[in-house]
Amino acid sequence: MKLYDYILSPSCYKVRLMAALTGVKLDLRPVDFHPGLEHRSPELLALNPAGSIPILEEGDLILTESSAILVYLAAQAAPEWLAGTKPEEAARVQQWLSFSGRLTANLGGARLHEMLLRPGDIGALQAQGIAALRELEAGLVEQNLRGERFLAADRPTVADIACFPYVALAPDGGVSLDPYPAIRLWSRALRSLDGFIEMPGIHRLHELKAEPTVEESKA
Repeated sequence: MKLYDYILSPSCYKVRLMAALTGVKLDLRPVDFHPGLEHRSPELLALNPAGSIPILEEGDLILTESSAILVYLAAQAAPEWLAGTKPEEAARVQQWLSFSGRLTANLGGARLHEMLLRPGDIGALQAQGIAALRELEAGLVEQNLRGERFLAADRPTVADIACFPYVALAPDGGVSLDPYPAIRLWSRALRSLDGFIEMPGIHRLHELKAEPTVEESKA
């Protein structure tokens, strides 16, 4: 199973993290995303005409959307990461998988602007990112009231992995996570999972601040 990968891409990291948590072995094929723009080379455009990464290749199967790749890995190796039998749980998983695309667009766009000098309206991207974080915070508070620590259930699912990287890296785009205690508690819970792996900018429980309480939320 080959993953076309860029070490600094949160979308690629989602796949590496999911594979690590589920025990799937990946053959990593590094892509010179920056500055080489290899993701727009003829070879990779033949695999993904959208010109984006990650790309997962296994035999005749090619997947180019990170959420679909997460579901594929979980379905193969660890179905407990998928939605259970409860309709509301299945709906929450799908909702947060869709929501993760917004995080890529706004928090990811702000990060690309600040780190790689990509063009964009940084003020608008940050404002949209803050709005998304407030929505995520509210969703996690609701889950806490149900006695559940994760986005869709009382256990982590593909929805958590889909949303986590761009949230954790929000400060790279100039968006602070300090106002969101439920998000920070959720992040700690994910970082403490057996098999969790790091990427540049995302470390294993490196925060030194006291654990937040959800009651502090100002979202």
